[in-house]
Amino acid sequence: MRVGLHALGIGDGARPEVIRAVATAAEACGFARLWCGEHVVLVDAPASRYPYSADGRIAVPADADWLDPLLALSFAAAVTERIELATGVLLLPEHNPVVVAKQAATLDVLSAGRFGLGVGVGWSAEEFAALGVPFERRGRRTDEYLAAMRAVWTEDPASFSGEFVRFEGIRVHPKPLRGGRLPVLVGGNSRAALRRAARSGDGWYGFNVPVADVPASIAELGEECARHGRTLDELTVAVAPSDGTPAHLAELAAAGVSEVVVVAAPPPVPGEVAAWVAELAGTWIRTGC
Repeated sequence: MRVGLHALGIGDGARPEVIRAVATAAEACGFARLWCGEHVVLVDAPASRYPYSADGRIAVPADADWLDPLLALSFAAAVTERIELATGVLLLPEHNPVVVAKQAATLDVLSAGRFGLGVGVGWSAEEFAALGVPFERRGRRTDEYLAAMRAVWTEDPASFSGEFVRFEGIRVHPKPLRGGRLPVLVGGNSRAALRRAARSGDGWYGFNVPVADVPASIAELGEECARHGRTLDELTVAVAPSDGTPAHLAELAAAGVSEVVVVAAPPPVPGEVAAWVAELAGTWIRTGC
């Protein structure tokens, strides 16, 4: 079982000295991947419901530092050599897909092919409004953006014509290192997210999912894969359980999880980070650092 760590980019985890300490310690201690999420905008009293908590509220204060995940992971890539990196998740419909394709391929090259692009459709209408992007039909926009980005990554010159994005005969370099293919992990716990992962993703990232709900979600993911002529084995299944402990690892593996993601906030003092990471590794990975 692979174990990832979602600890970068927010609050104390947004400080460069803490990012450096977390990234290097996580690599030394055997974590498989570093995850970093995104919000461009937060508001003090959102009307939108946060879908990953029982009370519908996000735990991160609106005035907390929240780094751009691609920039934060570029910093982490520069201080590591082996550990993989992923956005968990980037809110794709809020961005220009050609720019994201360029940025993601750049990070893939700078990290020597260690980057995976986790994407989601977003949940905050206030955030979309601030960015001037329609909140409605954001799922359809995400689907089209993914198709356009893959055209950018694999074609040279690239052309695409859709409802939300069009370009003709453009050259965008660099290309991702793995034969023009950059892994896309679709985040979200809804049926729509599972359908999107099965239809056009290279993996699924379930965030804050109760352990008891994981088997049903993965079974549904497998059914959706079959509808699209795929098998579940073709996808990476990463889950950040809301109530998981190391005792659940065997159960999660049996359900089809290939990577458990530990979500935790690092200590504010860089000198305390290595011991904190080592303790997490000893608990979840059971390995020495």
